Amino acid sequence: MIQQQLRQLLPEREVNPSAALALLGGSVAAVVVWKWLGKRQIQKKMEEARRTRDEGLKKMAEAVQQFREQVPSAQTDAILSLPLLELSKKLQEGSLSPKTVLYTYLEKALEVTQQTNCLRHFIPECEEQLQEIQRRGEKGLLYGIPVSIKDHIGHKGHLATCGLVQCLGTPMQEDSVLVKVLKRQGAIPFAMTNVPQSLFSYDCSNPIFGQTLNPLNHQKSPGGSSGGEGALIAGGGSILGIGSDVAGSIRLPSSFCGLCGLKPTADRLSLTGMTGPVSGITAIPCALGPMARDVDSLALCMKALLCQEMFRLDPTVPPIPFNEEVYSSSAPLRVGYFDTDGYFPLPPCMRRAVQETREALQAAGHQLVPFSPPRIHYVMKLFMKTFFADGGHAWLDVFTGNIVDPTLKSQVNSCKIPRLGKKLLALILKPLFPRLADYLSSLCGMRSVKEMWNHNHEIQVYRAEFIARWMELQLDVVLCPVLGPAFNPGYAGKLLNAVSSTMLYNFLNFPAGVVPVSTVTEADEEELKLYRGCCNDPWDQTLKQVCDTESGGAETADGCSIVSLKSGAPTCVHQKTPQLFFIYPSQIPFLPSLKNYKSLSFGGLGKHPQAGL
Repeated sequence: MIQQQLRQLLPEREVNPSAALALLGGSVAAVVVWKWLGKRQIQKKMEEARRTRDEGLKKMAEAVQQFREQVPSAQTDAILSLPLLELSKKLQEGSLSPKTVLYTYLEKALEVTQQTNCLRHFIPECEEQLQEIQRRGEKGLLYGIPVSIKDHIGHKGHLATCGLVQCLGTPMQEDSVLVKVLKRQGAIPFAMTNVPQSLFSYDCSNPIFGQTLNPLNHQKSPGGSSGGEGALIAGGGSILGIGSDVAGSIRLPSSFCGLCGLKPTADRLSLTGMTGPVSGITAIPCALGPMARDVDSLALCMKALLCQEMFRLDPTVPPIPFNEEVYSSSAPLRVGYFDTDGYFPLPPCMRRAVQETREALQAAGHQLVPFSPPRIHYVMKLFMKTFFADGGHAWLDVFTGNIVDPTLKSQVNSCKIPRLGKKLLALILKPLFPRLADYLSSLCGMRSVKEMWNHNHEIQVYRAEFIARWMELQLDVVLCPVLGPAFNPGYAGKLLNAVSSTMLYNFLNFPAGVVPVSTVTEADEEELKLYRGCCNDPWDQTLKQVCDTESGGAETADGCSIVSLKSGAPTCVHQKTPQLFFIYPSQIPFLPSLKNYKSLSFGGLGKHPQAGL
């Protein structure tokens, strides 16, 4: 009945097949052209960003050349060889000028970035800051020290790109609190360093500025997401840098590049003025911290930053200054240790580093106690579920209007699987590959506010369990391995869950640091051939691949981590030998050679709340 009425109302027309095909073809062509124009617009934005970067580097080179003509006698090598404390002393007493030091590091930074592509942008205002500190009557703790900062730490007039095209349009309107405090203490921010796209990677590549390379071995990644900082400092182009860390982003580049790095408690240094692609993940907070070539540099940086200016500009930062007395303490301590977390066994060289350090600490009079972190499989599920609480939609949104970097494609593709598909795959893989199944299950996210509340409660319960075990053993500090040695570019996205050795301390919100220990040996490489991991799944096989020295692994760094329970953690372990000088968590050792480091982790319960970290 209805069909007959419609036929009466609507006139019958014969459809012209040619017209229909033409309309369809035109529509398809319009869509293709529209997508092409969109991609072309993205390409133009990226080309403009690269052109701006290159012009800045050219101006940087011209300024260095002009200085060289004015001061041809500047002792570049001597300045670059000075540790931060000695350099600071010479600047304070006036035997070195801030201008000479700045241009020396500008020249070296240019050389390093030509080899590694570590600089995202030169900060021309560094010359204004140079003049400003010379006009002042007082000299801050970092007077005349050139400092590099990670891409997304706000500096007035400069972009905070996070490696994303959508962030290329709006420069920061003012300095971040941390940059303000650095300047107040006399430091000279001179460069912003490269990061992976979206920051959610421990590689260092984005489609705008490209892949950053490890200065110790150009076939390897410097780590991430503070990879540009790691490469610049390890290459000698910066003496002090500021990175950020939400799953190991300071500690992993420090491990891969043979550096010292510190992740303080999340609220120890102000985050105001720092940007990020996804905001509001408060259950596992981000932290800013220093990266340098030795422990004393980290300590000096923390002393400078934990000042009244920081507390005034950001009242949410606890007004607890650095405690020199605690930092200098050398009392014997009770040190927990482990060489595997039971979730992602690390290569033999990393475990050997823990064993050698344990022996050195025992010889120095410290008491070593076996410690096993509880339920890391469970923690990893909670950690991933926190970041992908919405099924990964917020993270995927940041790639809208962006070209996805090849190093992230495996992660992006995993997130794009429909929720039901993830559930089914997890169910199928569970008997064979339980870690992969748990990973896919975590990517499904949460379906209700109540589930989110329960999830956050589980995090609180685990923290209480971890602290109870720590206190039951009466530990001062924990020694443990960190992921390393350096991976080939592109592999971080295939081994996202390998960050279990670092993510734990973001999850717990404990201070954590990394220190280089020794070098990879031929015996380590022979033992690597027998590596089986714990699950015999694709992740175990991939880890063995990326650590194989046939692809250059022997020329990269390995490291150790240092972790503490409270922001006021004590200096906890001093081992003064020709090669080791451990402290926790405010000091970390540094070895003169930067070739084949292994790194460790320390973690400690802060008995002295005024320690300053």
